[in-house]
Amino acid sequence: MFESNRAADDRADSVSARLQRRLREAIAQGGGWLPFDRFMAMALYEPGLGYYTREREGDQAPFGLLAADGSDFVTAPEMSPLFGQALARQVAQALAATGTDEVLEFGAGSGALAEQLLDALAAVGAAPRRYRIVELSGALRARQQARLARFGPQVQWLDQLPPVLEAVVVGNEVLDAMPVQLLHWDGEAWHERGVAAAAADSGFAWADRPTALQPPQPGPWLPGTTTELPNQALAFVRTLAERLQRGAAFFIDYGFPQHEYYHPQRSGGTLMCHRGHRADADPLADVGDKDITAHVDFTAVALAAQDAGLQVLGYTSQARFLLNCGIAQLMEAAALPQRSAAHRLLAEHEMGELFKVVGLARGDDFGALGFAEGDRSHRL
Repeated sequence: MFESNRAADDRADSVSARLQRRLREAIAQGGGWLPFDRFMAMALYEPGLGYYTREREGDQAPFGLLAADGSDFVTAPEMSPLFGQALARQVAQALAATGTDEVLEFGAGSGALAEQLLDALAAVGAAPRRYRIVELSGALRARQQARLARFGPQVQWLDQLPPVLEAVVVGNEVLDAMPVQLLHWDGEAWHERGVAAAAADSGFAWADRPTALQPPQPGPWLPGTTTELPNQALAFVRTLAERLQRGAAFFIDYGFPQHEYYHPQRSGGTLMCHRGHRADADPLADVGDKDITAHVDFTAVALAAQDAGLQVLGYTSQARFLLNCGIAQLMEAAALPQRSAAHRLLAEHEMGELFKVVGLARGDDFGALGFAEGDRSHRL
């Protein structure tokens, strides 16, 4: 058992304190141990208490440009409207190629991407009949509804994925927020890393148990290596594939192909937390007050989709995808501040290289615009 290096929130009546009491109850019910994927799910999504599901004061939201506005991180649509305008060109092509008239977005955040897509699609005469949003957070749904009210009944909200789907699906920074299992290599065997309650209700501690689970790559592994298994994200992709009768899907997120994800030198894994636009690697501290994420294994995502009957349209960096979709031309017509903000979407040291895009479809490859040049599918 290894103690977290920071104490838990001691404000007895705070939302975080109530979440932590709920977590300790779950640990006790589990015999003193909770798998990390369950811990992460509760920390982020426990109704009314989790990081994404709690009510926030005033206009504070998880996403924004600056820590001063109460946000913890920035996403591409918040950074520049040119992100959604470029992506709209790919969505318009996919709608026409698949003969669908609906867009479905997962985890729409502030609603910024939905607004950008709807405006851009309407401007080129490709407005979808319906734009549906699957949103688990009531607090975020309320923000989206206020922002998108001008679109009226064209925008609808769902609590879960519909059983039959004919649409173009979009997910920006969705897969990274899905709970992961943790594995730890002690030099001789793999253990599943879970969470136990620390002494005297002072927080949480790591606790390992033997397991038959192991990474998809053979190693060799350095003693002390910790890594993740994205089983929930893969289950989501398989479910999406089963229900997508006609259409395509595009997921944008930070991550790697499998041989990079499980490289022996990545001995600390990819688990990361975000608060106040600062990152740390301790998910056991300040539980409920910060985001918890893991990078995406894009090879596993592509294989899960293929095994479930989808076609991989392409895989490339966010920079190359946006350039293929015409963001350079959009930047030329934009004011200097907008160009500067959009540059962060493309720069290698910002979001351009770390973020990737994978495209999936039911049926034949239709030559997706976003992968016209620089497709890296052969590297998956």
